[in-house]
Parts: sequence; structure tokens; C-alpha cells
Amino acid sequence: MKNAESKPIKRVAIQGGYGSFHETAALSYFKDEAEVVPCVTFEDVFFAVNSGQADCGLMAIENTVAGSLLHNYTLLRDSKLKVTGEILLRVRQNLMALPRQTIHDLTEVHSHPIAIAQTREFFKLYPHIKLIETDDTALSAQMICDEKRMGIGAIASQRAADLFGLEILASGIETNKRNFTRFLVIEPDNYTLSTEKKLFNKASLCFSLPHETGSLAKVLSVLAFYSINLSKIQSLPILGKEWQYFFYIDVSFEDVLRYTQSLDAIRPLTINLEILGEYLSAQSIVHSPSQSLVHN
Repeated sequence: MKNAESKPIKRVAIQGGYGSFHETAALSYFKDEAEVVPCVTFEDVFFAVNSGQADCGLMAIENTVAGSLLHNYTLLRDSKLKVTGEILLRVRQNLMALPRQTIHDLTEVHSHPIAIAQTREFFKLYPHIKLIETDDTALSAQMICDEKRMGIGAIASQRAADLFGLEILASGIETNKRNFTRFLVIEPDNYTLSTEKKLFNKASLCFSLPHETGSLAKVLSVLAFYSINLSKIQSLPILGKEWQYFFYIDVSFEDVLRYTQSLDAIRPLTINLEILGEYLSAQSIVHSPSQSLVHN
């Protein structure tokens, strides 16, 4: 049991099970202060936080290979939860199965569609293997363990292999080795994970624009004037309003006052400007555990 001076454990809702990349990101961000609350879907993550089953959530928002998780932007805007942090994780995909097998013994490999997409080039070398899409990388590994499925492999993390007693047949099988995922920490607007003074140098914003020529260019020009760096822009259609869009942008800055002034300046140029979160940008990339290639 932790002593009275220890920081309280945070219940962190994640999409996926134990051994997932979401769990790796949560444990890396919160260190030993996290109690992971597994959820099947991202909708379940938001429900867990809003209902008090978890103190906060952690969700993937974009990957350097697969792109943005578009639905998660909508979930964030509709939920009214706020982004309070981010973490960048180097994703290393591994092929695993029950012990005493080789790749040539496998007839199927199960995993999340994104993991499969990231490793298709590798499996071109093994055309006898059928790739099966599932809800989660780690849950695919757990299924093999629970059901003792010989001849079935999974694409998942090193941690999943360790947790479920699987043997890694090949590690680092992702095609693009610069495979990084950005995760956001989300929590209720009236709750803070830190008792320290809030510091931030990054913000996530959402707004729509008048259907006028140059409306987006005007907003971007104002941000540039105030020395605000635009690090991400994503547009999504507004349902029921043809050819109109929500714009989700991430901005970073060195001067909070200039950032605040820029918001005042772009607010008249936008429709329903909303601050989705203000937080410290990730200072480094976390690398998921790995081992040397051992496939046969």
C-alpha cells in the first residue's frame, strides 16, 4: 500500500486490453501512478470518464503511417472533455504465437486493421497466412493464450507477448520504421490531474468558418502574425450542412499572452471557436519495448 505522501493512483481509461499500445502509453505517461481501465471502444473510454469510472482517459488521435483517427475528433468535441496532455509512442509491431511454432506453422494472423495495414509488406513473404481483422492487438494475443490456439498468430506489442506467454516469431515487422502514434490525455473540464500551477505551450482548437472566400486564410494569417505555430490541421464535414466543415487545429507557442491575444483576434473570424484543451507538448518520443528479430 502506498504511504500517505505518495501521489494518488489515477484510473486511466484506455481503448483495448492489457498489453495494448494504449496501455504502454498510459503507463509511460503516468509512470506507477496509473491504474488502467480497459475499454472495448473509444466511446466506452469517454463514457468511463464521464461516468466517474475513470479519472481520465488516454486515446490515440493520429499515427504517422495510418493518419488521423477521424472519429475521435468528433468524440472529443461532443464529449466536452478537455485535452490535458499528450505522449508520442514509437510503435513496434511483433508477430507472436504459442511456443514451439514457426511462422510456417501459422495459417492465420489476427490483429487490429491498422496493425495489419502497417505490416502487409512483411506478410507478402508468407502468402499461406490469412490476415484476420479484430478489435484490438492485445486482445488478439489474449485470445490465442486463453483458447490455446495453435497455428494462429497475432500482431501486437512486446508487452502483450510477455503478459500472455506468447513467443515472438518476428519483431519490428512494420514496413515503415518511423511508425509513431500520438495519444491525448483527456479529462473533465472541472478536474485536474495536477495540483501544480497549470503550464502549457500547446492547444487544440475547433471551429467552423463562414462560407466565404479566404476565410481560412484569414485565420491562419492572424495566427502567423502572433507567432503561433500551426502543427496540425484536420477538417471534418458538419453533418446536415453540405460543404461546411469543422476545423480541428493544434497550435504551439512560447508566449501564452500572445496565444491568448491570437484567440481574441480569430474569434470574430470563426464560428463557435472552442478550446479542446491546453497542455504541455510532448518533449520526447517514448519507445515501446523490443527484441531482436528471431523469426524462422
